[in-house]
Amino acid sequence: MTNNESHYSTSHVRDSTDRLPGSSSPKSSAFQKLCRKLSPKKSDKRTLSVEPNAPKYGELDRVFRYLDENGDGKISPEELQSCVRMVGGEMSTEEAEAAVESSDSDGDGLFGYDDFVKLMEVSGEEERQKDLREAFGMYEMEGSGFITPTSLKRMMSRLGESRTIGQCKDIIKSFDLNGDGVLSFDEFRAMMR
Repeated sequence: MTNNESHYSTSHVRDSTDRLPGSSSPKSSAFQKLCRKLSPKKSDKRTLSVEPNAPKYGELDRVFRYLDENGDGKISPEELQSCVRMVGGEMSTEEAEAAVESSDSDGDGLFGYDDFVKLMEVSGEEERQKDLREAFGMYEMEGSGFITPTSLKRMMSRLGESRTIGQCKDIIKSFDLNGDGVLSFDEFRAMMR
């Protein structure tokens, strides 16, 4: 198998994790709802009072600006509650205070922009790990805790990609770090990067 074929095959496996049914958690779906509700017109009305040279993170920047209702460059527990209510959720004052406190790096009882970005990065990584576990479970169909050439062939066929056992062995071999002929979750995770 050529490197190009191996890349295509792993790209196809990687793309299939985006199509997992039910792989979106309530946390990410609430975040996505919030992002959809934000229009450039709304976010342009509020300015961010953080350092002018702060890096811009696209949607995260827009979401932070929107959540920062008073434009002071910080998100208070009350502003966080308001956001959660906007996307149809509920959060008590105690929960909002605890959420802010757990990520408040300077101890002022408010979320700064950097705190917000770190929280979103952690949440995103947790969501990615959950999605990878679900995808791994779909490919690991035999209950062995590993992706075998047979289980990979079966899943690839379900995705409309016909592969021989030999081709599946080659795909696995490309990422099989310990040479045992199967993929563990850690090897699968490395393959998906």
